[in-house]
This record gives sequence, structure tokens and C-alpha cells, in this order.
Amino acid sequence: MNAQLFQPSMSQARDVARLTSAFGGVPLSRRDAMQRCLFGSAGLLLMEPFSVQAEQAAPEGRARSVIQIWLWGGPCHIDTFDPKPEAGRDYCGSLDAPIETNVSGIRIGQLLPELAKQADKYSLIRSMTHGNNGHETASYLVQTGRSSERDVFPSLGAVTSYFKGYDHGYKGLIPPYIVLTEPQGRFSEAGFLGPKFKPFATGGDPAAGVFAVEGIIAPGISEERQHQRRKFLRNVNTLGGALPGNATLKTVVQSEDQAYEMILGDAGKLFDLSLENDATRERYGRNTFGQSCLMARRLVEKGVPYITINYKGWDTHKQHFQTMNRKLPELDKGMAALLADLSEHGLLESTIVWCVGEFGRTPKVQTESPWNGGRHHFGAVFSSLIAGGGFKGGHVIGASNATGEEVKERPVYPADVIGSIYGQLGIAADSKLPHPLGTPTFVVPGKEEKVPTGGLLAEIL
Repeated sequence: MNAQLFQPSMSQARDVARLTSAFGGVPLSRRDAMQRCLFGSAGLLLMEPFSVQAEQAAPEGRARSVIQIWLWGGPCHIDTFDPKPEAGRDYCGSLDAPIETNVSGIRIGQLLPELAKQADKYSLIRSMTHGNNGHETASYLVQTGRSSERDVFPSLGAVTSYFKGYDHGYKGLIPPYIVLTEPQGRFSEAGFLGPKFKPFATGGDPAAGVFAVEGIIAPGISEERQHQRRKFLRNVNTLGGALPGNATLKTVVQSEDQAYEMILGDAGKLFDLSLENDATRERYGRNTFGQSCLMARRLVEKGVPYITINYKGWDTHKQHFQTMNRKLPELDKGMAALLADLSEHGLLESTIVWCVGEFGRTPKVQTESPWNGGRHHFGAVFSSLIAGGGFKGGHVIGASNATGEEVKERPVYPADVIGSIYGQLGIAADSKLPHPLGTPTFVVPGKEEKVPTGGLLAEIL
């Protein structure tokens, strides 16, 4: 195997960072240290087949980045973006007083006053549908646009990374697909594209005193000690002088340099939210979701193509309204600040913000025991919000019926939204994906796949 064919990626650099952060506090023999450095990191570099090339260059699109706000568990459309006060308290419960937005004729839930001031920046889709009520299968549907049981298709984030990542001019150590802060585990985000296109999940909590990003921040280890560790590694590594010009060692050294750039250099400082002023941090909300939105803005400024914020806690089978009274103000403050901040920084036109969950929740409140005012899974109709990246704001697409239980007009399926986002990113619908069996496969499902579709979001393109 020719080591010159391989170049270290951020994922390998992060793995070396993990190995590196383990060296300083444990007494190692010279032999052990060199084996861990050379065979641990070089083995990772040489064994992973991470040089898959997309088959064609993507055309230019209006959008450069996507921030997906994933409401993990499924939010209720009636309480958020499709209020139905006329349906009565059996459906609305205590959230029966929707508010007007800054766009005439558009109302949203009463616990979203800051988003109401930003309605000219986003559009609402009130007729999302797929009919699936299972968390895993519905998540897969919304993230991939497909329901195939034979193939494991990649998510929108992985496909974006494939066409907009390292193989197409993306630079720097920050991975092109990032999840704040943990992956769902409900499906394989990379699908058949393989591990190179999995997201980098940061771990940690951006609202904590120190955002302990996995592989970058070692809890309890000072910057001075990290410098000492690096000096130790250089002192024990004598192979470089014995084997000058060796391609494998050169790759290992490059990977180590990248790892320490993430730990001690400017790349790692991207995740240091203490560099933001207090007023900005307060604007987003001093909680995990709000600070994740602020972190997403910083990542967009660095040109990261795809960021997912996994915002848990929306699976409200019990005590739904008590939970909404906590979570909706967080969602409102964080997302409204994100939209305004992106706009103020001149980034909204090139950044798509897509807020959605895997489905909605039953419009009729389940008051009987043991639910005590809960809502269950509901894939028949739900809502999503989309903004920026060339999508028009101030519009509503589709409608549900008077009780929010059925699509009344203009059904929108996951493939319709995903295909529209690809178009704004400049990823052509007929761009090929490298199916492992060689089956002709395109980013947008063809007619032969029989995927339900209502058409692209032409109303806001």
C-alpha cells in the first residue's frame, strides 16, 4: 500500500488528539509511546478507505451552508407553527391564543413571540406528511427523503458533505458535517456513503463554563500541560531522524500537527464561546439549545457546509403542556436570535435554516390516564420552518384541516423539501451517489423508486 495516496482528515486528526491526550498522565516506555503514536494513528490513517470521490462537480448554488434544527421526538404543529384555536380546548388545551406575526395573515403559537417578529425571514410548511408514526423510520424518512428497506440511504447532511466537503475544495480542520451535540442513533446518517461522511458529534454542552468538545478539550488538563505533552511526544519520536523522507511517518506527523492545531491552535478556539460577548450569549439564551444556535452561527462563519442541532425533549406523551411551557420559550429565543444574527452578519442569504422533527403529535389532547394531557406520534400532517439560502420568507405552503388532523391542500413530502434544499446548495437532482452495488442512484429519488412527492417548493424558490 502506498502511503502517499492518503491524506489525513479531521476525523483522523481527532483520533490522534484522543491518543495524544492520553499520553501525558500515564507513565509509558519509549517503545510503548512510539507504538501508540505510530501504529495507533498511522494504522487509523492507512486502514480507512477515505478517498471516495464524487462523480461530478456540483454547480454553484445560492446557499453555502445548512443549519438543521432537529426537534428530536416530534413537536406538535398545533402548538408551534399551525395553531387551531377555533378547534377548541380538546385540541389546543391551554395554548389557544396564537399571536400575529410581522407578516399579515400569518399566526403562530403564543409561546413564540420572538419568532413572530422574524416571520418575514422564514416560510412555514403546514402540510408536511409521510404517514409514519415510528421514531426511527420517520426520522429516516425526513432525513433521507426515502423509505427503502433494502438500501440504507445517506442523510441530507452526509450527502451535502459528500458534494461540498473535502473532495470539492472544502478547506480547514473543522469537519464539513457537524452535530451539536450528540447524534440521534435512530439511523445511520452516512448510510452507504460510509464512515468518512458521518457527522462529527461534538459532545459536551456549549452552555457549560467550558464547551468540552470531544477529542479537543481534555477535562482537567490545562493548556500548559498540553504543551508539555506535545514536547514529550517530540522528544521520544526519534524515528523521524532515522527514516528521513518516509511517507508513512510524514503522514503521522502531519496528522499529529493537525490534532494539536485542534487542541491548542486557532481551529480549536472556534468552539470557545467565551470569546463571544455576554450580550450576544444572553440574546441566544443561556441554555444548551440557545448556545448551540450561537455555535452554529460561528460554524457557518467558518464555512462549514452542514450543521445539525439535535434538540431533544419533544416526545411528550405525558404532561405535554408543562413541557411546552419550558421548551417553546427556549426554541423561540434561540432560533429567533439565530435568524436575526445571521441576517445582521450578512449570512442568511447563503445559509438555509430548516427546523423540523420526525413527525407531529396527535392534534387531540390525550387527557385520560395515564397520559394526563399528552400528545402521541402523528405522521399524517406536521409543520416545518425554512429560511435563508435563497428561500423566500413570509410565506405559508400548504394547509391542514380545521383540527390539524389531515392535509387539506398541497401535501409536501420529505423528498420535496430535501430536493429543494439540494437545489439551493447547487447539488443537481441527477447527481449520482456511489451505491455499493453499482446501482444507478441519484440524490433525488427517481420515478422508479415510487417515492411520494408533491413537487419542489416552487412557491418560495
